[in-house]
Amino acid sequence: MAYAIQDELEKHGISKSYNRAGHCTDNAHMESFYHSLEGELIRGRKFDQELALRSALSSYVDGFYNRTRLHSGIGYMSPINYETRAA
Repeated sequence: MAYAIQDELEKHGISKSYNRAGHCTDNAHMESFYHSLEGELIRGRKFDQELALRSALSSYVDGFYNRTRLHSGIGYMSPINYETRAA
């Protein structure tokens, strides 16, 4: 299966992304996001339709994660507030 995916990526000119050897934290920011997403939106819920999942994901990312949720790595501000202050 992995080879089929690699072949499909190559066919469309998409490069694969891997952690660099010895750098186990290359993907830490995405792992952290997925952990938050699962705990705050997905766990314990069932989505009967793809559209319902897409809507929930959009609301979570655009409405909560970026605008309301406080992030410890940026001084307990939301990303929107952090970017506004930095501009």
